[in-house]
Amino acid sequence: MSEICRFIHAEKANYAITLLCRVMKTARSTYYAWVAGREARAARRQADEALAHEITVIHLASRRNHGVPRVTAELRRQGWPVNHKRVARVMRARHRREQPAHAAAV
Repeated sequence: MSEICRFIHAEKANYAITLLCRVMKTARSTYYAWVAGREARAARRQADEALAHEITVIHLASRRNHGVPRVTAELRRQGWPVNHKRVARVMRARHRREQPAHAAAV
């Protein structure tokens, strides 16, 4: 749906929004809700960038041993209001993974 809204946004200088929405079979309210949410998405992206930096610092300080639960606990100790799902999403997006435990010699 966001692709359609991006298209409408790009073409609104050339055509009426009502016409674009009708052709794309999208409600005008959907487009306007998407426009209203742009600021919120930008703010979240910016906050995630700051959080990603802190996660990287914690992750490297632990010699890449801490996973999501420990990184989340450390962030909370530092005063960041985060939950494990957000930390996992940011770590996954930045490819931050803990080092696997060494296998015992057999």
